[in-house]
Amino acid sequence: MTQVTSVALRRVLDSRGNATVEADVLTDSGGFGRAAAPSGASTGEHEAIELPPGAAIAAAREHALPRLVGEVYAGNQREVDAALHAADGTGNFSEIGANSAVAISMAAAKAGADALGAPLYQHLGGTFRGDSFPVPLGNVVGGGEHAKEATHIQEFLAAPVGAPSVSEAVFANAAVHARISELLDDRGVPAGKGDEGAWAPPISDGEAFEVVGEAVDDVESELGFEIGFGLDMAAAELYDADEGVYVYGDQTRSTAEQVDYVADMVDEYDLVYVEDPLDENDYEGFSALTARVGGGASAPNASGGGPRADRTLICGDDLFVTNVERLQDGIDTEAGNAILIKPNQIGTLSDAFDAIELATENRYETVISHRSGETEDTTIAHLAVATDAGFIKTGTVGGERTAKLNELIRIADDAV
Repeated sequence: MTQVTSVALRRVLDSRGNATVEADVLTDSGGFGRAAAPSGASTGEHEAIELPPGAAIAAAREHALPRLVGEVYAGNQREVDAALHAADGTGNFSEIGANSAVAISMAAAKAGADALGAPLYQHLGGTFRGDSFPVPLGNVVGGGEHAKEATHIQEFLAAPVGAPSVSEAVFANAAVHARISELLDDRGVPAGKGDEGAWAPPISDGEAFEVVGEAVDDVESELGFEIGFGLDMAAAELYDADEGVYVYGDQTRSTAEQVDYVADMVDEYDLVYVEDPLDENDYEGFSALTARVGGGASAPNASGGGPRADRTLICGDDLFVTNVERLQDGIDTEAGNAILIKPNQIGTLSDAFDAIELATENRYETVISHRSGETEDTTIAHLAVATDAGFIKTGTVGGERTAKLNELIRIADDAV
């Protein structure tokens, strides 16, 4: 049996040294699950509400635990998540906090899997075929909200779309990260690291394009398979709504100029992935950019060296916030062709699955993602495998990032 017999909540540290919520769920058969909520720095205004951890824990203890303990079964994820919604009573988890909700939701999934003696990805409904795996997007140079005095563009990403295995993809991203350090040293540029472990050098976006492009080419030549180049622009953080322009230091761009700029970078650097290239409410701008560079029927993936896709992924994060209603608006307006999936952005695994299902039905690629403030929790690695996601975005280095990457390697190894 998988009836929930106890739920414990506590504050733990995230990767930025801030407090976050961790949940333990125990079932009557001894199944146990533990999960912790991540936290974002670059957050969309339409995300579910994260409360201060102490307040989230107190509210969840008062409102959620009585609906869970002795009332629901961890083996039934929909039942668990429905109880969390009922306990909250709002549309955005502003009562109990999305951080407490997602921690409990993920911990219950782990407890259900443990009770059944199954890997989490299998419990969540997935199988691992061995010839298909989520391509890890590696954040190798960053700025924006993740690192001050660095690039305006938030993330420059390596995307090993031609890697023949998940292990080789993971190590390819690490090699690009290391090569960038060497190139920056050659240029005499000092660089610390940002929130996600990416290099955060005090250079312009233009110079960052040059360095990352060279590093990707070098490692691609060394390893012998295709490594793409991607971006997370986090354009909502650059957008001045009062002036209607995107601000890059002393330079500004109108929406039309922003679309042109991104399209030019796609062409010049053969970008395979661009996340949040426009403001979080600009469906029209997303649609215009997608029409220019996002055509084609299949997304890049590393499915055993298959053919290169014929489209650039234009991915909505702040635009869609893992929300089916906002995604449907994007589908209706042909805005983007991919969605970033962050369980804490919407509050439960069931809500995340609903967004994935809608995206898949409408040929939008799915990208399962970490947050800038992370923990050692590996749930998203299993979620990516369970849903056959094309990509997982979980950084390149750092213990809280490599926890997910190493879990992907283990899943692939166990499936052999």
